[in-house]
Amino acid sequence: MFEVKTIALFMITAVAEIVGCYLPYLWLKQDKSVWLLLPAAMSLALFAWLLSLHPTAAGRVYAAYGGVYVFVALLWLWLVDGIRPTTWDMIGALVALTGMAIIMFAPRTV
Repeated sequence: MFEVKTIALFMITAVAEIVGCYLPYLWLKQDKSVWLLLPAAMSLALFAWLLSLHPTAAGRVYAAYGGVYVFVALLWLWLVDGIRPTTWDMIGALVALTGMAIIMFAPRTV
């Protein structure tokens, strides 16, 4: 159960980070409203708070989170940008998720 909660929290965290970066991108590159910066800032604040909810050492959380971020970013590419990830994208995401699982769920003697 710990593993499912951890992965779900990582995924929600990744969405908050991506939204927080995507909205300024829309403003800067696609001439959208400057008001998008307000929800972007709130999303990035949510992202930082969500990272603080993990019960393990911050460095380990940040390292493992990167693997989930890669996976969620590819989902974003597909669902929001409308670009289907390649087989190589998916293999890379699986490698990243495997690394996350090793970092987060390996037995510890501490």
